[in-house]
Amino acid sequence: MREVAKMANVSIATVSMVLNGNPRISKATQLRVQRVINKLGYRPNPLAQSLSSRYTRTLSILLPPLRHAFADLYFGEVISGVCDRAGKLGYRVMLDQAKPDFIKDRKHIELFERRFVDGVLCLGCNDRHHFLEDFIEPNYPVIVVNNYFKRWNLDYVVCDYSGGAEQAMRCLMQMGHRRIGLITAAPEVQTTSELTQTYHRLLTEAGCPADDTWIEDGAFTEEGGAAATERLLARHPDLTAIFAGNDKMAIGAIHYLHQQGLRVPEQVSVVGFDDLKHSAYTSPTLTTVHLPLYEIGVIACDRLIERVRGRAERVAERLPTYLVLRGSTALAPTGGA
Repeated sequence: MREVAKMANVSIATVSMVLNGNPRISKATQLRVQRVINKLGYRPNPLAQSLSSRYTRTLSILLPPLRHAFADLYFGEVISGVCDRAGKLGYRVMLDQAKPDFIKDRKHIELFERRFVDGVLCLGCNDRHHFLEDFIEPNYPVIVVNNYFKRWNLDYVVCDYSGGAEQAMRCLMQMGHRRIGLITAAPEVQTTSELTQTYHRLLTEAGCPADDTWIEDGAFTEEGGAAATERLLARHPDLTAIFAGNDKMAIGAIHYLHQQGLRVPEQVSVVGFDDLKHSAYTSPTLTTVHLPLYEIGVIACDRLIERVRGRAERVAERLPTYLVLRGSTALAPTGGA
């Protein structure tokens, strides 16, 4: 920086302000200093910058140790939103997995205490991840992404699962469906609980309450969705619709129905929940609830940086969802499956 300052005929402080985009520096001075920087090939040292500043300008996305998490389209959409927004705001993003040894060695707290990051975005976490309780301290800027916790007062940004489930169920019921099976997973996730409660409430209001035999766990996978559909049909061969808690399970359900010679949607309608890109290319195309996953990532990143910079108000935002009607739903048949 001394060399840059000497050649540009400015102070070291001016070079520092140019590098940090300080608006007090005139355009002419910025250009002069930048020309010298380019000529010398000078690159700021990120570690030195973080040591001399309050901020590291680095965020962490903390994921549970899920198999193939980084290949999953759901996580990919959210992470893309975070990374794109962080990059525009001059932040780097690092990915961490909360594996047992990571938590045992308290590396999730070390991220803050050793100033590796300014803040953490918790993605894919649920009530079983008790390490989240360690983030309750106000000096740990943390945002929970697309879930929330009643027992831990942590900031969150989440999609409106209850509203989306109501749209999906009302659509099926307006088409005449009453014998509706539900495929879900991870009941310890608050958003899953919202979806299940909405399913029960609307069927009860319609005078046809469903017991637990109408609900199956599909493990959030295509294979799980197919297996869950098999179990549902074994108990309730007269069901006319399946509502799945994500698109993967819905696609698995359609696959199993086709294998059994059942026509979708003529004999059984299927609704998913996500609206991931491949849902528009299934056969038939999948009716599903659109979740603004990319936008969730963008907004969560914004709110985390605001918290890092001193925001005091609690973050508790819920983004709207909407139903996308495609080819996998139709009027209920009179005879059932």
